[in-house]
Amino acid sequence: MSMSSADTLKTKKRSRGAAGTGKTPGPAAGRASKARRAWDRGNEKLLDTLRSIGFLGPSVTGVAVFFIIPFLVVVWYSVIRSPIKPEFVGLENFKNVLSNATFRTAAKNTIQFSVVAVPLAVVLSLVLALMLECRIPCKSLLRTFFLSPMMVPVASVVLIWQVVFHYNGTLNEVIAAFGIEKIDWLKSSYSQVVLIILFLWKNLGYNMILFMAALNNIPKELLEVADVEGASPVHKLFNIKLRYLSPTVLFVTILSLINSFKVFREIFLLVGAYPFEDIYMLQHFMNNTFSSQDPQKMSAAAVLMAVVMVGLIALLFKVEDIFGKDVEG
Repeated sequence: MSMSSADTLKTKKRSRGAAGTGKTPGPAAGRASKARRAWDRGNEKLLDTLRSIGFLGPSVTGVAVFFIIPFLVVVWYSVIRSPIKPEFVGLENFKNVLSNATFRTAAKNTIQFSVVAVPLAVVLSLVLALMLECRIPCKSLLRTFFLSPMMVPVASVVLIWQVVFHYNGTLNEVIAAFGIEKIDWLKSSYSQVVLIILFLWKNLGYNMILFMAALNNIPKELLEVADVEGASPVHKLFNIKLRYLSPTVLFVTILSLINSFKVFREIFLLVGAYPFEDIYMLQHFMNNTFSSQDPQKMSAAAVLMAVVMVGLIALLFKVEDIFGKDVEG
């Protein structure tokens, strides 16, 4: 046998011996394997990112085109002289709006309405949800009564209110039978009360459903332990149920707050663009300003309204975080 053949046989034997003993590959092979795994992980992350962009892209594009970009345009309009003469004027438009008597009246009415209507919507819907949890007669009838406005168009609801609260409407006919003088409900100091009743009847049903769903998610073991230890219903409500309902209370409050700023639709259908002074809201101011072709004043009012809304929602999130942090995870 030649020398080269012998060397070849020795090399094969050493290779078979190394494989049989289970020795690990050399440092170069280990680095190559790690690099390959890192490359595969990078490719997988890239594919996940591309999939996410593909799914979220249409929604993000729609939100950007129809909400974010128009709002940025409104902000731009609020700090310039006019679209024709885009001269930067800083806070001048905001000062003009804040000094406007009509704007102050609209802001006062909107704040007054929200301060009364939003807490009532939250508290009454929670009370209704707690009541419908109990065994009471006519439960289905009550549920149907409060859910029916969700299925009725706004125009039909407004028509009912016009029939009831018109000067020659049903309510005035009833009180006239008792010798009480008729009241023009929508053109008197009672106009905001009529509007609050309409707001509550329109929104209580949906809020009630949200609270009923949240009540069903409260751990039954805690309530059973409280019953065994002799806890009163008031103690269970404030120390167990409301603690677990805090995220839902936050959501319902924000939803009711937003709806209270959108009540212009019902007022416009009831009494038109120029209602009685007590129900002249911020939306009326912006709508009429748009009609008079004053985009700077309208844009400044819209930005102020957005800033106030964001501030209130941030405050509500902070309060909920303090109140409900002991039951969240």
